[in-house]
Amino acid sequence: MNKKIALIYMGGTFGCIGEPLAPMPETEFIPQLKRVLPPHLKIECFKAPSIKDSSACTAMDWLKLIQQIQSLQLQNFEHFVVIHGTDTLSYASATLSRFLGDSCHVVLTGSQYPLLNIQGDNTREFTDAMDNLNTALDAVTKLPVGVYLAFFHQVIHARTALKAHSTALDAFRGQKADQSLRTNQNVVNVQLSHLEKAKTLNILNWMMIPTELQQFENNLEALMQQAPHFLIIQAYGVGNLAVNERIIQYFKSLQDNGCQIILSTQVPFGGIDQRYAISQWITESKILVSDALSQADLYAKILKIYLQYPNSKQWHDHWYDHLDHQPE
Repeated sequence: MNKKIALIYMGGTFGCIGEPLAPMPETEFIPQLKRVLPPHLKIECFKAPSIKDSSACTAMDWLKLIQQIQSLQLQNFEHFVVIHGTDTLSYASATLSRFLGDSCHVVLTGSQYPLLNIQGDNTREFTDAMDNLNTALDAVTKLPVGVYLAFFHQVIHARTALKAHSTALDAFRGQKADQSLRTNQNVVNVQLSHLEKAKTLNILNWMMIPTELQQFENNLEALMQQAPHFLIIQAYGVGNLAVNERIIQYFKSLQDNGCQIILSTQVPFGGIDQRYAISQWITESKILVSDALSQADLYAKILKIYLQYPNSKQWHDHWYDHLDHQPE
């Protein structure tokens, strides 16, 4: 097999040792990682630009990773496996998918248990790290171009990934890689200007819970003092949200202040469906409706449109440019 694989290490539980667990320095971990790689594969190991606990990762870290992948593409790498922490693995996966599109083969993975023992001098007796890595390495040369997540003997489309369990080995859900997924993503070559602009992106996510409309009004009024770039409202079911005229006026005022409002759902699977009469107000208020395949994918879509277009009006105008739907 002449397909060379770039294996990029980005931290997480996978590379931790000791009691309590702490990250092993990458200069020590990568040589240990090389010892357990399948000898029949042509693999070159790299450290990511940012190596940290994934709960601390932000758009900056994933954009730098995308830059690294795009640089390696110029060195004739077409296959990439990324080891990443599980806390934000779905966000990393969706972001890479949105920006890289179908330009290369990428599989992200991680683990619930470290690869190495407490001392860091041998593989751990019980770990899912090796299985997950082998699943990713096997998938990256066999699957069509695109971005995927490999975990617990399954491979799923990156943009559909959801971490569904905090500690179980079978931690992720999403659409299986062997099912076709219609996408329409343009590749973004990440530049220094994108990294600088990403620092300023402000997204606020509200998951609705049953409260009086008056309290919703009060929260929107308070938000007027310092509006974010994007306000995600995770409504109920297929996107159902009770509103009144005053709330709609607050939405319009926020839009006038450069804030785009996106209606999403707090239900993980099934998406938005606006057949109900309650959604008539959406047309009037001109808020955006999520067409993303997961909450992480919505984040990645917002990041991409924020970096591609200079102002709130253009974010609104281009929101549906790359409309994706889940297969029937």
